[in-house]
Amino acid sequence: MTSAPRVLRLLRERGETLAVAESLTGGLVAAELTSVPGASESFRGSVTAYATALKERLLGVDGTLLAERGAVDPDVAGAMAAGVRQALGADWGVSTTGVAGPAPQDGKPVGTVYVAVSGPGGVQKVAELRLNGGRADIRKESVRSVLDLLSGELGENARAQDTEQNGGT
Repeated sequence: MTSAPRVLRLLRERGETLAVAESLTGGLVAAELTSVPGASESFRGSVTAYATALKERLLGVDGTLLAERGAVDPDVAGAMAAGVRQALGADWGVSTTGVAGPAPQDGKPVGTVYVAVSGPGGVQKVAELRLNGGRADIRKESVRSVLDLLSGELGENARAQDTEQNGGT
């Protein structure tokens, strides 16, 4: 079980929306979210930018950054999350980029994955993962990790808002 139901519930309660940018997961994050009944209340859509050039063209990732560091990079993950958020007009954006195998990419070993969250008020979080297992395992764990990262961020953000609304107690 992933965090998809929790993420969608928190977004719905807040009246906020989500967009997804995927590379190595190839649409699995969007599929996980849309498997939850009522997802359309909060889920705006996704961009699967598997090819590096699409990360620049569709998500606004800096071409120089991509040329210098490749697609498997924490700053690229952050830019993808921010870019999809803007492109699809969502409150929150998440992204996945990494190497699922079978071979290394951009000098990064198989299992190197970056997941990112971009949200209101300048929220920007990136997590680096070093995953083991086969291609399917790495992709599945990437989905779980990006949804957990967003779930944690929504939970933290909700607690901060509640504290502010209740006079800091």
